[in-house]
Amino acid sequence: MGSNPPPAVNLPVGLGATASIALPPTLRRFCLDGKVAVVTGGARGLGFCMSEALCEVGLKAIAIMDVLQDHGDAAVAELHKKYNVAAAFYKVDVRDAQAVSDVISSIASDLGGIDILICSAGIADSNIPAETYDVEKFRRLIDINLTGTFLCAQATGRVMIEQKTGGSIVFIASMSGHIVNWPQQQSCYNASKAGVIQLGKSLAAEWAPHNIRVNSISPGYMDTALNRVPALEAQKKLWCSRTPMNRLGNVDELNNIAVFLASDASTFMTGSDLVIDGGYCAW
Repeated sequence: MGSNPPPAVNLPVGLGATASIALPPTLRRFCLDGKVAVVTGGARGLGFCMSEALCEVGLKAIAIMDVLQDHGDAAVAELHKKYNVAAAFYKVDVRDAQAVSDVISSIASDLGGIDILICSAGIADSNIPAETYDVEKFRRLIDINLTGTFLCAQATGRVMIEQKTGGSIVFIASMSGHIVNWPQQQSCYNASKAGVIQLGKSLAAEWAPHNIRVNSISPGYMDTALNRVPALEAQKKLWCSRTPMNRLGNVDELNNIAVFLASDASTFMTGSDLVIDGGYCAW
């Protein structure tokens, strides 16, 4: 475990303060003019999609934290090219408390502070019966999904408290933190995401005096690259049949809610978890 922080970043002239020009007041509150965001697990998948959404609405700079060096380098290059924002990749294992603390401090120094954190790093173990679940495998998932989320939030919370400017922290949980979505056996994953939801509520209460808002998003079944494999075709048909909208979520269908929670459009919202699942939990 460890970190590879890049050198200090020279900020380009990007969308920044021009993003909200000519917008009516309501839409202007969704813009992130001059803000700096950190996205864990943002090198690919849902994390990268949400990173793009933040950049689209005027973000000044973005930091991607991930263990995937090649994907991370490609992600920040694409974000900088498409949106003309300062984008930096920091290789880090979210289980490593010292590395996370060092990287968050480096990001704040390199990019001029931190206003937004989206914790998207996570893994899933499915179809493992509880009675045969290897305890080290169990610990690894909890360490990444729950402990890693706490460590990133803790380090970022310290920075935001020191800045005295508040901020928004968004956890990516899951509908599996609310229900047992059958038939896959995933006791550890479900427990980890329930913990993420409760962690978000607890931090929201603790950090409200510092004007730091903490919310979470609980996606349902999403059409990510990891789910586009032949071995899951039969399960995907079952997932869709149990979802009132009869489909998986598109990878960009968390983007708008991520922007909403990160922006001043949600300034009185903290300690909430938003389920985005096509109606799966409504049954």
